[in-house]
Amino acid sequence: MRDYLKKKIISENFDFEEILLIPILATLLALIIGCLFLLATGETFENILVAFTNLFIGSFGSLNAISETCTAATPLIFAALGIALAFRAGLFNIGAEGQIIIGGMAAVIIGFSIDFLPIWLHLPLALLFGAIFGALYAAIAGWLKATTGAHEVISTIMLNLIALRLLDYFLRLPVIQKEGRNDPISKSVLETAQLPQILSFIEPQLRLHSGFILMLVAVVFIYWLLFHTTIGFEFRSTGSNSNAAQYAGIKASLTIVLVMGIAGALAGLAGANQIMGVLGRATPGFSASIGFDAIAVALLGRSHPIGVLFAGLLFGALIAGGRLMQVKAGVSIDLITIIQALIIVFIAAPLLVRNAVPWAFKTKDKS
Repeated sequence: MRDYLKKKIISENFDFEEILLIPILATLLALIIGCLFLLATGETFENILVAFTNLFIGSFGSLNAISETCTAATPLIFAALGIALAFRAGLFNIGAEGQIIIGGMAAVIIGFSIDFLPIWLHLPLALLFGAIFGALYAAIAGWLKATTGAHEVISTIMLNLIALRLLDYFLRLPVIQKEGRNDPISKSVLETAQLPQILSFIEPQLRLHSGFILMLVAVVFIYWLLFHTTIGFEFRSTGSNSNAAQYAGIKASLTIVLVMGIAGALAGLAGANQIMGVLGRATPGFSASIGFDAIAVALLGRSHPIGVLFAGLLFGALIAGGRLMQVKAGVSIDLITIIQALIIVFIAAPLLVRNAVPWAFKTKDKS
């Protein structure tokens, strides 16, 4: 049975068409339809050209733009890696938003409450606590599914709501709330718990921080875990055919809890990175719907670590470039949301992409 499963999923390491070609074409089609939307609303062709030119300039047109793109992409990719890992194991982790909140809160508490450690101890400790609490929070949904059969979609959605209310509660506690403030805002993390900016030697205003490097390490680690370890094989086997995997001796219950725990740890790191690399403190909206956007990133990346990396950079570019587009062309940033939604539509129905540009798949079809 293990040989059967191995043959069934052996080709999943990297499929160019699935991981890169379809997402690229889906993005191009979404951009084209976005142009049509603008034309339908009365925008001139010249202004549309200005809008999309500034979308690119704001994403990749300067070192500052690249810095903003990578900064916006970092937490998205962290969370999307966890969602993609769960997808590979046949689980739908819709709770990354809540896991980001819990992980971020754990990181900010460690970040401001310990004032006697050097940065080389304080920073890793805060990141570790963010990952641990994110993992524990996600493992609740995994444990519920493993022991009671509760569907992870329902439980993770409910856990998202619980996390939101817990955040509101924690930010009002005197030990966490910033002194002299009546609004819900935490104390600022100490300098020893802040992720260092990696381009400050070029220009101090560049916000790209070392969390970006940590994210790249996470991409490599998840790729190795999925495709070069026994446990990764068990994850993919469970997602491919849970009954066959169980018959082959793979413990489904343990796999479920473990997958959700790792996914939650990655989401917790996303929250910790957002706190310690960008914001410096926690506020009610610090998660910024990153956990929900990460679902789209995981889908666009076809649940493959390499695909998630490129998809996250694309979404980061849309976020960074959308700001300049709105300022220079007067086009609403809601267009970015429309484009993101269209990308997901095409990714969810790849047959639409194949029918729209059949020539791109001609070589494979003939074979």
